[in-house]
Amino acid sequence: MNFEIKRLKNITDTYFSEAWKLYQEAFPEEERRLLDTQIIILKNSKYHFEVILHENKFIGFLLWWNFESLHFIDHFATDSIHRNKGYGKKILENFIKNSRKTVLLEVELPNSEINKRRIQFYERIGFQLNSHYYETPALSVGKEAFQLLLMSYPSLICSKDFEKFTTIYQPIIFKNR
Repeated sequence: MNFEIKRLKNITDTYFSEAWKLYQEAFPEEERRLLDTQIIILKNSKYHFEVILHENKFIGFLLWWNFESLHFIDHFATDSIHRNKGYGKKILENFIKNSRKTVLLEVELPNSEINKRRIQFYERIGFQLNSHYYETPALSVGKEAFQLLLMSYPSLICSKDFEKFTTIYQPIIFKNR
């Protein structure tokens, strides 16, 4: 399965409106940025807003940060008409294969069936569920903070790396929320 990956740098880029619509459908409000904030973040060279295409059709997106010591997957979704076809797994496997750094992503606590299934999906790809609980600010101003766990590839992260993520990288991610 061959994918084409296009990095978007402006909201006027082709496929942005499709990706933004999916972003709004796939994530709860407290986990989404406002469009004005997204416009600002698109200008950050560390931030990648990538759309995934297959045979010139929009499949989904992968929004991630390229930091000095790690790649952080901020948001990832496949369009509902392309789910359960193995695209998500292939997209993440391709991302991991091309990454020469630790890859981190956040998951909600395993307190519901959907959250457990999401964690299992990432585990099947090779991500490890870390036991470092932390509270993250909502991306929408006025919404409550919520607890998350980090998953990492290829192995668990130590307390020192967790602290580095929460004190150095997380403030960059949430700077313009």
